[in-house]
Amino acid sequence: MKKSLLFLLLLLIQFVNSQELALVKKNSKFGYLAKDGSFKIEPQYKAARSFSEGLAAVENGGKWGFIDAKGTWIIPADFKDAKDFNSGIAIVQKDKEWVYINTKGEIQKAPASDKLFDFNDGVAFFRQNNKVGLINNKMTVVLEPKYDQIKSFENGYARVESNKKWGIINTAGKELVEPVYDEIGGYFKNTTWARKDKTFGLVNAGKFIPVDGAEKIWDFETQDLTFAKKNGKIGYIDIKGNWVILPIYDKGKAFSKNLAPVQVGSKWGYINPKAEFVIPPTYNDAEVFSANGLAPIKESNWGFINESGKLVIPTQYGITANALIAMFTQQDKGFIDGVARVKNEGKWGFLKPDGTVLSNQWFDNAELFSKTEKREIAETPAEKPKPETKPAKTATKATAKKKK
Repeated sequence: MKKSLLFLLLLLIQFVNSQELALVKKNSKFGYLAKDGSFKIEPQYKAARSFSEGLAAVENGGKWGFIDAKGTWIIPADFKDAKDFNSGIAIVQKDKEWVYINTKGEIQKAPASDKLFDFNDGVAFFRQNNKVGLINNKMTVVLEPKYDQIKSFENGYARVESNKKWGIINTAGKELVEPVYDEIGGYFKNTTWARKDKTFGLVNAGKFIPVDGAEKIWDFETQDLTFAKKNGKIGYIDIKGNWVILPIYDKGKAFSKNLAPVQVGSKWGYINPKAEFVIPPTYNDAEVFSANGLAPIKESNWGFINESGKLVIPTQYGITANALIAMFTQQDKGFIDGVARVKNEGKWGFLKPDGTVLSNQWFDNAELFSKTEKREIAETPAEKPKPETKPAKTATKATAKKKK
C-alpha cells in the first residue's frame, strides 16, 4: 500500500513539474494560461516574461523579480530589469549595473567582460579586448577569448569568426570546423554547408566537398535532405552533397515528415523525396509539417492541412505577428506540443488539432507554451579562469560581435 501511494505521489510530482504555461495578455494585464484553458496565474502583472527553467520574470511596482508556477515570489522584485533564466543563470539590472544571478537570486561573480551575454546551452560569451570566449554557469572560463565573433549556440554548436573566416565550435570550446570559410551554416550530423571563395559545398570530417553548381545552400533541419539553389532555381541535396531532386522550383523549404513545401510559379504544394507532388501546388504560401502531421497553408488567410492534403482547419487565421511584435515574440509557426498559436480578428489564441479554440478564449497577446519545471544543467569543462581586469557594463543578446 505504501509503495502504491509513493508511486502515485511520484506520478503527481512528475505531472505538476511537467506542466506548460503560456504568457498571455488580457485586459492590459499579463497572466499564465495552462493547456486545459484555465488560468494557472490570473492576469495581474503590468509586464512579464515566459517561464524558463521553473521561473518567470515579472514586474511589480516598477521592479522585476521572479515567480514560480504557483505565482509565489521566489526572487523578490528588487531589479530594474530582468531577463530569462537559462542554464541556471539570468541577467538582471541592479541599480545601474547588469549582473548574473542564480535561481536563488544570488549575484554571481563572472570574469571581466566588456558586456554581459545571455547563457545558452550551459555557456555564455564574454568579451575582452575585442575578442570573444566562453564561460560556463559556474562562472569559470571554458574558452579563452580568441574569436572576433561567436553566433548563438544551436543544439550545442555555434559558428565562429576569426579574421573574417568562419568555422564551428561546440560548448566545450572545441573547434569542430576550422575557421577557413567565407560563409558557414548550422551543424547537423557532423556536417555543415560552407562557402569557399565563390564555391558552395558541404564540410564533413574536415573535408570540403563542392556541390555541383550550387549558388546557395540552406541548413539541414530534421532530415538528411536540404534545399539549395542552382541557376536561380531550388532543388534538394543529400547529406553527401548529391543533387537528389533537380533544381526546378521557384522556392522551397525544409523537408519534414518526408514532405517539403515548394513553389511553382505563384503557387505552393508539397513534394516527397522522390520529387512527386503529394499535395498539388494550389496555395499562396505553405510552411513545413509539424510533428503531429499538420502544416500551415495560406489562401487568403492561414489554415492547416494533414499529410494527405485534406484541409482540417479552415483558412481563416493569422500565424505571424507584425514586425514590431515579432521583436518580442517567438515566431514558431504551426503546431508545437499539441497547440498552434493563431490570430483572429486582432486577437491571439491557441488552436487544438481538431480546430477548436483552447477554452474558446482570445487574448491581446499570447506567447508559446513553455515548460515550468527546472532542468538539470550539465556542467561544461572549464579552463583556468583569467584574472579580472575591468567590470562588466551592460547586457546584450546572445551573439557576440567584435566592436566596430
